[in-house]
This record gives sequence, C-alpha cells and structure tokens, in this order.
Amino acid sequence: MNRIYKIQKAMLGKINACENIAGIRDKSLDWERIHMISCAKLGLLLARQRGIDPELAAMACTVHDFGRIVTGKNKGHAEAGFEPVQDFLRSLGFVTEEEIGMIAIAVKNHSRKGEVGSPLEELVKDADIMDFSQYGFAFEREDQQQRYARIAQSI
Repeated sequence: MNRIYKIQKAMLGKINACENIAGIRDKSLDWERIHMISCAKLGLLLARQRGIDPELAAMACTVHDFGRIVTGKNKGHAEAGFEPVQDFLRSLGFVTEEEIGMIAIAVKNHSRKGEVGSPLEELVKDADIMDFSQYGFAFEREDQQQRYARIAQSI
C-alpha cells in the first residue's frame, strides 16, 4: 500500500470518529469525505505539472481541512488544524518530520487564498478552489474568486 492510500484510510477513520459533533457541523461529513479524496486527486495532477512531489502533494491535500473535520467549524479551521494535524501525521508512523512540517504549514495557510506561500501551499490552495468549483459551490470571498480566475486562465 502506498502512503496516499494509507493517509486517506486513516482520515476516513478520523472523520468517522468525529461523527459525535454532527449537530454543529458547518459542512457535512459526507462532503468532507468527497472533498478530501477529490482534492488529493487534483493535487496529484497539479504536482506533476508543477514539479512537486506528487505523493507529498496528495497527502497535504488529503488533510488540508483537518481543522474543520475535528472542530466542525469552517471559520478559522485552517489555523485550528495546524497543531492537531501534526499529531495525527506523527501517529501514522510513515510521515517524516520534514514532511509533517511542510504539510502542517500548508494546512495552516490554505485558507489565505490572497497570499503567496510555498509551492506546496499554493498547490493545496489551488486544489481546494478547483474542487469547490467543480461541485458548483459559490466563492464567498474575493480572494477565492481571484484565485479561481487565475487558475481558469492557465488551464
């Protein structure tokens, strides 16, 4: 089994474990499952185009909404995921400390669509925006709209 499969399997377990806060969720757990897998696939494709490690990209995209999954809240979820995603990744035993650091920063910064970060951060932001668009969700913020417009021009 490769690490993408292993991390997605572990995330599905984490999502299932968070069903006890179902009454206060901003996004359904079904959405979290779909979005997690779909973003990972988009991240894999974008990584190949951009010269980024595809496995690392798919893993980062898989866990990018960890904060929303564990809190149930969309507001501040990126920052809320920073610490717990590191603990989660360490518990898996197959993600290096260097990778954990890069992934955690991408998790923390993925909602800052108007700021430019590392190539991995930018990839996670783009996969997130592309996935929302493909399912017909409207962008709530101007920075999301602008990022999507830039992505659409480059395709």
